[in-house]
Amino acid sequence: MAMKLYVGGLAYSVTDKELEELFAQQGKVVSAVVIKDRDSGQSKGFGFVEMAEDADGQKAIKELDGKELSGRSIVVNQARPQEDRSSGGGSFRKSY
Repeated sequence: MAMKLYVGGLAYSVTDKELEELFAQQGKVVSAVVIKDRDSGQSKGFGFVEMAEDADGQKAIKELDGKELSGRSIVVNQARPQEDRSSGGGSFRKSY
Protein backbone atom coordinates (compact mmCIF):
# COMPACT_ATOMS: atom_id res chain seq x y z
CA MET A 1 0.00 0.00 0.00
CA ALA A 2 1.24 3.50 -0.87
CA MET A 3 2.36 6.01 1.74
CA LYS A 4 2.20 9.79 1.28
CA LEU A 5 4.97 11.79 2.93
CA TYR A 6 5.19 15.48 3.83
CA VAL A 7 8.57 17.07 3.10
CA GLY A 8 9.21 20.46 4.72
CA GLY A 9 12.10 22.88 4.95
CA LEU A 10 12.85 22.72 1.24
CA ALA A 11 15.03 25.36 -0.40
CA TYR A 12 12.98 27.40 -2.87
CA SER A 13 15.24 26.13 -5.68
CA VAL A 14 14.34 22.43 -5.20
CA THR A 15 12.41 20.95 -8.14
CA ASP A 16 9.95 18.05 -8.38
CA LYS A 17 12.64 16.04 -10.17
CA GLU A 18 15.26 16.61 -7.45
CA LEU A 19 12.74 15.57 -4.80
CA GLU A 20 11.87 12.42 -6.75
CA GLU A 21 15.53 11.52 -7.25
CA LEU A 22 16.30 11.90 -3.54
CA PHE A 23 13.41 9.68 -2.46
CA ALA A 24 13.97 7.12 -5.24
CA GLN A 25 17.10 6.07 -3.33
CA GLN A 26 14.75 4.72 -0.62
CA GLY A 27 12.28 2.89 -2.88
CA LYS A 28 9.75 3.29 -5.70
CA VAL A 29 8.33 6.81 -5.93
CA VAL A 30 4.77 7.15 -7.28
CA SER A 31 4.84 10.97 -7.32
CA ALA A 32 6.89 13.89 -6.01
CA VAL A 33 5.53 17.44 -6.02
CA VAL A 34 6.94 20.70 -4.67
CA ILE A 35 4.01 22.94 -3.72
CA LYS A 36 4.09 26.33 -5.44
CA ASP A 37 2.24 29.60 -4.94
CA ARG A 38 -0.53 29.72 -7.53
CA ASP A 39 0.03 33.42 -8.34
CA SER A 40 3.83 33.73 -8.40
CA GLY A 41 4.86 30.13 -9.13
CA GLN A 42 7.41 30.40 -6.29
CA SER A 43 7.97 27.30 -4.16
CA LYS A 44 6.30 27.38 -0.75
CA GLY A 45 9.19 25.41 0.76
CA PHE A 46 7.38 22.10 1.16
CA GLY A 47 6.12 19.23 -0.91
CA PHE A 48 4.67 15.73 -0.94
CA VAL A 49 6.15 12.42 -2.03
CA GLU A 50 4.10 9.27 -2.50
CA MET A 51 6.03 6.06 -2.02
CA ALA A 52 4.70 2.84 -3.59
CA GLU A 53 5.07 0.78 -0.39
CA ASP A 54 4.59 1.61 3.30
CA ALA A 55 7.96 0.02 4.06
CA ASP A 56 9.67 2.35 1.57
CA GLY A 57 7.90 5.31 3.15
CA GLN A 58 9.05 4.31 6.64
CA LYS A 59 12.58 3.84 5.33
CA ALA A 60 12.51 7.30 3.71
CA ILE A 61 11.34 8.91 6.97
CA LYS A 62 14.11 7.17 8.92
CA GLU A 63 16.87 7.92 6.39
CA LEU A 64 15.93 11.41 5.16
CA ASP A 65 14.35 13.27 8.11
CA GLY A 66 16.90 15.88 9.19
CA LYS A 67 19.14 15.34 6.14
CA GLU A 68 20.48 18.25 4.12
CA LEU A 69 19.13 19.03 0.66
CA SER A 70 20.36 22.12 -1.21
CA GLY A 71 21.84 23.54 1.98
CA ARG A 72 18.68 23.12 4.10
CA SER A 73 17.80 20.50 6.70
CA ILE A 74 14.55 18.85 5.57
CA VAL A 75 11.69 17.45 7.63
CA VAL A 76 10.12 14.19 6.46
CA ASN A 77 7.06 12.60 8.05
CA GLN A 78 3.86 10.84 7.11
CA ALA A 79 1.38 13.29 5.59
CA ARG A 80 -1.84 13.93 7.46
CA PRO A 81 -5.12 13.82 5.54
CA GLN A 82 -6.04 17.15 3.94
CA GLU A 83 -8.44 19.16 6.07
CA ASP A 84 -11.80 20.18 4.68
CA ARG A 85 -11.55 23.77 3.48
CA SER A 86 -15.27 24.32 2.86
CA SER A 87 -15.83 26.17 6.13
CA GLY A 88 -14.45 29.62 6.67
CA GLY A 89 -13.83 32.59 4.40
CA GLY A 90 -14.80 33.32 0.89
CA SER A 91 -18.10 35.08 1.27
CA PHE A 92 -18.49 38.30 3.17
CA ARG A 93 -22.22 38.71 2.57
CA LYS A 94 -24.30 39.49 5.59
CA SER A 95 -27.88 38.45 5.87
CA TYR A 96 -30.12 41.06 7.45
